[in-house]
Amino acid sequence: MIDELYSREILRRTTQLMHVGRLAAPQAQADKVAKLCGSTIHVELNMEGDVVSDFAQEVQACALGQASAAILSQSVVGARADEIVAARDGLRGLLKGQEADFPERFKDFAILASVKAFPARHASTLLALEATTEAISALQHTETL
Repeated sequence: MIDELYSREILRRTTQLMHVGRLAAPQAQADKVAKLCGSTIHVELNMEGDVVSDFAQEVQACALGQASAAILSQSVVGARADEIVAARDGLRGLLKGQEADFPERFKDFAILASVKAFPARHASTLLALEATTEAISALQHTETL
């Protein structure tokens, strides 16, 4: 079971987390918790128009949460909001056993396909994308007020 879930590639990704810490003046932030395992993430970001211009995260998560956060962190700066939402929706679908269509910059989320057989791990795997899309949504909502 463990070998099926934690592939060599997933474990390798846990060491590639970027943009760790906090921003000096974030425009938006979000916190997410995977209640079943206790994994947490805090995300901060800035945007110029519809594009993420700066990003930071603090991740206290299992290997799956770390791997997912690492994949996001490698391509999030410069990504459009709709690409990040599409990546989140793609990962949700992948975990449900559906065909996943990730934006090119986020295609590496496909390595998490093995997680679909472990529903208890889905929430931690989605943490980074859920928190980031929540922060983007909060910022977009604030800008429309």
